[in-house]
Amino acid sequence: MEYIVLAIPLFFLLMGLELAWSAWSQRKVYRFNDFVANMGCGIGSQVVGAFTKAGILAIYLAVYDHWRLFTLPSTPVTWLLTFLFVDLLYYWFHRLSHEVNFLWAAHVVHHQSEEYNLSVALRQSWWQGLFSFWFYVPIALLGVHPLVILTVGAFVTLYQFWIHTKAIGRLGPLEAILNTPSNHRVHHGSDPKYIDRNHAGTLIIWDRLFGTYQREEEEPFYGITAPLRTWDPLTANFHYWGDLMKLARRCRSWSDRVKVFLKPPGWRPVYLGGFEGPKAKDSATYRKFDVAVPRALIGYVALQFVLMLGLTTYFLFQQQRMQALDQWLIAALIVWWLMDLGVLLDARPWALWSEALRVMVAGLLLFSMSFIPSPAWRVSATGALVLLTLAHLLIARAALAPSR
Repeated sequence: MEYIVLAIPLFFLLMGLELAWSAWSQRKVYRFNDFVANMGCGIGSQVVGAFTKAGILAIYLAVYDHWRLFTLPSTPVTWLLTFLFVDLLYYWFHRLSHEVNFLWAAHVVHHQSEEYNLSVALRQSWWQGLFSFWFYVPIALLGVHPLVILTVGAFVTLYQFWIHTKAIGRLGPLEAILNTPSNHRVHHGSDPKYIDRNHAGTLIIWDRLFGTYQREEEEPFYGITAPLRTWDPLTANFHYWGDLMKLARRCRSWSDRVKVFLKPPGWRPVYLGGFEGPKAKDSATYRKFDVAVPRALIGYVALQFVLMLGLTTYFLFQQQRMQALDQWLIAALIVWWLMDLGVLLDARPWALWSEALRVMVAGLLLFSMSFIPSPAWRVSATGALVLLTLAHLLIARAALAPSR
């Protein structure tokens, strides 16, 4: 069962309720550009995961079938022990993702938003799944069936959705046991005293046990220490890898180049200045990244986001029925689409040309897709898509021209 994919309608319902709470309480917790960027990262994560999940399951099955030490029956006790083991291993994976540079490069995406709302929960790295699943292989080695591992892992992930909110305060005695919104707000803080704290998935007891717990005091500054300064999810997923490569090229020895990827974020050789720790943000001068764009452009991005969300939903539920070429072409189109929405909100003029080209390519792909059987439907759908999109693109271009 694709529990996370099936939960998407619930995610949108809860975000709608949070938005209503935001209006009622007069606390602005959503920004349109940040929301689109968060969703772009999450959508890309699901699209990439559609191609990797079979390989991950195959590795779990190989370990279980050929090397398991025991055979544990699917009983309530087994499920409970699996939950505790998954949650503990998640804590260590999550903690190491903050303490080891190459793991941080795959995890940093989740922390880039300077807001804190339920959409941030969906802001996920496109590559983190390829780094995280190895931590749970020992559970298959002990004799827990891979489907039990994956199901428990999915629910540990789903639990963490609701804790990405400002709408819920402290929860009394539950704060000592569970990962709560208050506990997790600390984790997303970029304040020096909040960094690398509260790594728990479901149970905060792991942080208390291993010395990484921090109680929420003043409200954190959210985001990473050096703000990303773009709404483009493609850049969000690759920028830190680029930073590590640049630093490695500046190193004088191969040992230092290797250390760049294995040391904590902020590490540099002494001859390049040494370790650079996080700096506190000044509330008097700190400003969240933002780009002013015309309303017409926002309307265009909103329309395209809805269309793209429809195609992504179709892709996630119908992928296994598609031919391999169709799968790759649609996935590439979605990634291109995500990038364009981000750079349009960045107000980059070249984004308009990229978007015009994407529309044409989308029309050609739609016309050639094998899963649309009727030629008449292909022609009408392609024509409608191209004409509607180009009309809105002209409006967006006219609106953006004065701001250049």
